[in-house]
Amino acid sequence: MAAFIDPPKKVPLFLRPGIWLAKKFTGKDLEVPRLLSWYPKAAMGSAALESLVAHKDKTISERMLKLVRMQASFTAYCPFCIDMNSSEYAKSGITPEELSALQDHTLISTTHSFSTREKLALEYARLISDTPLSFPDAFINALKQHFTEREIVILASTAAQVNYWARLIHGLGIPPAGFSGACKLPEE
Repeated sequence: MAAFIDPPKKVPLFLRPGIWLAKKFTGKDLEVPRLLSWYPKAAMGSAALESLVAHKDKTISERMLKLVRMQASFTAYCPFCIDMNSSEYAKSGITPEELSALQDHTLISTTHSFSTREKLALEYARLISDTPLSFPDAFINALKQHFTEREIVILASTAAQVNYWARLIHGLGIPPAGFSGACKLPEE
C-alpha cells in the first residue's frame, strides 16, 4: 500500500538532512518527509513542530507523555501514529494491561496501575483527539486540581501534535511505517 501521491523525484538539498535525521531517530525510512518535500514550507513547519513537542519535562514523566501520545494515536485511529508512538512502550514502564486500556479493551478507570494524574491525562488526550471536541466542566475542574497551567499546555500540545500528524498522514494516504501489528487499532 502506498500513499495517494508519489514523492518528488528530486528532494530539495536543504531538506535532505532532515529526512536523514528522521530515519536515524526512527530507524525507519519514512515516506512523510519525502512527500512533504512537494511543499518545503510544510516540511519545515512539520519539523519545527516535531522538534518542539515535549518528550521530557521536569514535572511530567516521560512515561506520562508516552501514554498521552499513545492514547491520542489510538483515539485518532492512526496506524502510522500508533506504530511510531507505541514502539518500545514496555521501556517506558507501560504494561500489557495498560496497553489494553489504551486500546479500549478495558477501562482506564479500572486499570489500577495508572495514577490519578495519568488517568486524567489519558482522558484529556481522548477528549482532544475525539470529534466533536467537548470538555465537560467537571473534567476541566479535576484536571486543574491535578495539573498546573503549564502542565495542561504541555499535555494539550502533545496530544494536538499527534492529531496534526494523524490528519496529515490520513490526508496523504500514508501507510504505517513498518507497522509491526504489536499495538493494533481497537477492534470495532
